[in-house]
Order: sequence, then structure tokens, then C-alpha cells
Amino acid sequence: MKSLLFSRFLLLLPWVLIVIIVLDIDSSRAPLPALAPRGGGGGGGGGSGSGVARPAAARAPPQRRPEAALPTIYAITPTYSRPVQKAELTRLANTFRQVARLHWILVEDAAARSELVSRFVAGAGLPCTHLHVPTPRRYKRPGLPRATEQRNAGLAWLRQRHQHLPPPQPGVLFFADDDNTYSLELFQEMRTTRKVSVWPVGLVGGRRYERPVVENGKVVGWYTGWRADRPFAIDMAGFAVSLQVILSHPKAVFKRRGSQPGMQESDFLKQITTVEELEPKANNCTKVLVWHTRTEKVNLANEPKYHLDTVNIEV
Repeated sequence: MKSLLFSRFLLLLPWVLIVIIVLDIDSSRAPLPALAPRGGGGGGGGGSGSGVARPAAARAPPQRRPEAALPTIYAITPTYSRPVQKAELTRLANTFRQVARLHWILVEDAAARSELVSRFVAGAGLPCTHLHVPTPRRYKRPGLPRATEQRNAGLAWLRQRHQHLPPPQPGVLFFADDDNTYSLELFQEMRTTRKVSVWPVGLVGGRRYERPVVENGKVVGWYTGWRADRPFAIDMAGFAVSLQVILSHPKAVFKRRGSQPGMQESDFLKQITTVEELEPKANNCTKVLVWHTRTEKVNLANEPKYHLDTVNIEV
């Protein structure tokens, strides 16, 4: 019996020795350093020289201005019924939806809100106030200023809204016609307006662009193709006004009486600022960020006089 146990012990002994040797080798090895995460930029920014990557959570994220602290941009848009109205408003809404803290004041030239615009506003997906006021028939003659009543209605709503709110009320107002095209960069530029800011406008006045001429950070003149003698030779799309300026000048409106064609911008701006106070934006007025594109007149020569289709489609 003893000889049987001794023989089995001899058979197991080599295997036991092998296991002990392997365990001893593994325990004598130094632990491997932690690997740096890919794309973590672990190229020695910390300067410690330890070779161990810092956790990603230890790096402070870039500071962003909270959206709630941004001044609100109020965009007043006059609009009127025409075949391209919904198309124009759709393009404009697609731009406005990408702008933080923007409130759209949409004013119809009509005695009542239209169903088309009401449905459009309901599905626009952005803060919007829908107003309406008709242009008197006597002011609809060719050559007379357009959208005067609508812009004034937007101004009146804005002043009434903020009449009982405590200061400060940071905000910026600009007039966004529905036939223009806007770069998103323009809204970043205008948001820092202190009083009245200005910039170039493309495809206007019979030229590729018009702009304020700037020297040493001040507006000293106007590059324009039409009536350079205007006090403010600028397009309606070429300026923004601080909300505080609008509220502190309650009588500043667009005039009908005594206002010549093409002079509405000047007549309005003269009530609230001077050329010397203008704030040049868009790299000292050397970049075009808004274009007076205008939609091509639609050809409806083949449209039947009476509706012939079996369905009624809104366009």
C-alpha cells in the first residue's frame, strides 16, 4: 500500500513544481502603466511627465454663455398675400429656427388674420406673434413706401409688451422682410448692439451691394447706387436697434406724411440716433451677411380661372 502511494506522489511532483514556478514568475512582474485614451490629447499638456493619462473628466469644458443670458432678438416681418408668400415665410422660418432667443413678430397687411398664415405660424416651431393691420388703399399706389403700417404695428406691440416689465430688458430689434436671405452670422453680429448697428446689404440699389463706409471704426459715408445724399443711405435690412433705444423713444415710428420714397430708413433713424453714433458690424462693414434676393415673379399663365383639381392644395 505504501509503495502505491509513493509511486503516485512521484507522478504528481513534477506538475506541482511547474505550477509553483509559473506563479512565482507572474508575481515578480511590474504592473503595466495605464494606457491613455485615444483622441484624448495626452501629449503632455499637464507637464507632470508621469506618462499616466489624466481622466477626461478632469479637463474643464469650454465656457459658453448661457442661452438665457443672451439678449432676445425681435424680428419684425411685414407680409402680404401673394402666390410666393408661404414659400418666402418657410425659407425665413427655417433660418429663424436656428437662432437662439429670437421672437418673430409677423404682421399681415390685411384686415384680419388669414388662414394660411395662421396655420403657418401654428406649425412654425418658434416663438411668434401674429398681428395684422391693413394698408389704406390711398397708400397702395406705385412709388409710395410699403409696409409702413405693419412695421409700426410691430413697434407698438413691442413697446406695449415691455411697458410694465422692470429694467434691464436686453434685446435687439431688426426689420426682416420676407424676401431677404440671412446668414446666421448676422444674428451673432447684431446681438451685441448697444444703440444702433449697421452692416452691408447685398443685391440692392442696382449694385452688387451697398454699405456704410467706415474709417477708424466710425461710419463716415455711404457706398450706394441711389441717392447718396440721404442722411442714412441704408437699406431696411442693414441695421438693428437696441430694445432700450426703442423703449426710450416711444414716438419713433415710420412716417407717411412728408416721407419721400426711399427715405423711410432715414426718417426713422433720425429720430433715434446720429451717423456718428452708428456701430459698424460685419468686420467694419466689409462682409455681406444679408441679401435682398427677392423671389422671381411666378408665371401662372396656365392656371385655370376656376379650380379644376379634385383636391384643394395650399401653396
